Amino acid sequence: MSDLLSKTREICRLFEIKPSRSKGQNFLINERIYDDIIRAADLQADDIVLEVGPGLGFLTAKLAHRAKRVIAVELDDRLADYLQTGIDSQDINNVTVVNEDILRFNPAAYSDDFGATGACAGTNGLYKIVANLPYNISSIFLRRFLGRKDFQPKELILMLQQEVAERIVASPPDMSLLAVSVQYYGEPEIIRTVKAGNFWPEPQVDSAIIRIKVKMKPDIDDGFDLIARDKRFFQLLRIGFSSKRKMLKNNLAAGLKLEPSALSRELNGQGLDPQARAEALSLQDWQKLFAALEPFML
Repeated sequence: MSDLLSKTREICRLFEIKPSRSKGQNFLINERIYDDIIRAADLQADDIVLEVGPGLGFLTAKLAHRAKRVIAVELDDRLADYLQTGIDSQDINNVTVVNEDILRFNPAAYSDDFGATGACAGTNGLYKIVANLPYNISSIFLRRFLGRKDFQPKELILMLQQEVAERIVASPPDMSLLAVSVQYYGEPEIIRTVKAGNFWPEPQVDSAIIRIKVKMKPDIDDGFDLIARDKRFFQLLRIGFSSKRKMLKNNLAAGLKLEPSALSRELNGQGLDPQARAEALSLQDWQKLFAALEPFML
């Protein structure tokens, strides 16, 4: 680890790179953990990888040696320039460096890199995401990419704040809007925890590597109906989790303009406790409840 730390410090000194806490720039300095990420990604020779936050490119090079193509999206101008220089110097020809905010990144603009053109561009499961995400964009990033109606990834291998990772894989009675949302789209599991001392500069919290295997979309003709149902399902979730101190039936009654007694009957009808709070329901419970309440949301 000390060798990688020395190399990281020297690169930053030579290229006048000053890690920014606000941008979540904490560089991983443990080679074994890079290898754990690669193993978790289980890359095949025909895989396409979207790497987010490649930093100094240590992981980028490992990905490039195993995948068909890597699209590395880096927000920081100086880091993107260094990454391009490093890729060129290693004679790696299957990496595209994109100097852009990942939250503004449009995969359709790089359809050739993703191997998708024309009618195929709307197909999900085309690529894997490998990312060391800044903690402050984790939730919005997951919403943007898991909820895509085109260019949806087939798998995500992410380095997240440990607390966020644990929230994502939670089960009742500790569910959250984030947990239900991620589990709606995929099957998450924590691969390993990563102590703060494995980064430079050292962050204030520990991290975890999490893998999310994305569920394939139903093969139906009416795509608009599926989009509309998704929107209504998440509307129900937001209403249900709107006030943690209230019972679920009261949140739903207020949000859907229904009598609490009517909500109690619906909950009972689904085998759910009318006194329950939102965090006590599993994804399957929410799906059953949505099926019962969707007529009131049209």
